[in-house]
Amino acid sequence: MTQLTLQGITKSFGEKQVLKGADFAFEKGKIYGLLGRNGAGKTTLFNCLSGETPPDGGQALLVDEAGARPLQEGDVGYVFSTPILPEFLTGYEFVKFFMDINREKIHSSMGIDDYFDLIRFAPEDRHRLIKNYSHGMKNKVQMLCFIIAKPPVILLDEPLTSFDVVVALEMKNLLREMKDEHIIVFSTHILQLATDLCDEIVLLTGGELEPVDASIIHSREFEDRVVELLKEEGHD
Repeated sequence: MTQLTLQGITKSFGEKQVLKGADFAFEKGKIYGLLGRNGAGKTTLFNCLSGETPPDGGQALLVDEAGARPLQEGDVGYVFSTPILPEFLTGYEFVKFFMDINREKIHSSMGIDDYFDLIRFAPEDRHRLIKNYSHGMKNKVQMLCFIIAKPPVILLDEPLTSFDVVVALEMKNLLREMKDEHIIVFSTHILQLATDLCDEIVLLTGGELEPVDASIIHSREFEDRVVELLKEEGHD
């Protein structure tokens, strides 16, 4: 069983300690919801795991049948809440460029249009400049990149909040289809979205990670428990 194991991840900005020793083991085959209040450190944790920002202490390990090794940048597909794409290219040009530079990592006979069809991206939009795309369209292109490259770890920083109802449902179904081959961690502050999409919920509170009993995720008890914990953090 492949796991992403976090051991004592810490991160401070000046005198503010955001992560205070985050420990957790995320397993392949599940979608994890990372819940926390705004400013709790969800994006900071993702930045530490993706290599965007080095942690001050601790480590993240990728553990599989071959053993354990430090998590590397190429192991992570990171969908940012604010899309970062070259807006001077068309969607088609960007995906072609991405496939060309990752040719050795791609083990599929699918072509560019096949991938666009997979995410239901209209043919007439593929050759428009990215700068003219909506926020949701840009996030779709971001997500397409890790569908192509298939990194073992996928981090999603609240991307579905920019989609309309139909596209959000399509992307949720796509993530459910992909989860058997990936470790997927989904960051959000929307409780309903987490309970709808995720197999397990992890709270980031007080700079640490705390799992929630999966058996109560769809119950009133779960909502009360999450709100109680996050209120406590806000009070502190």
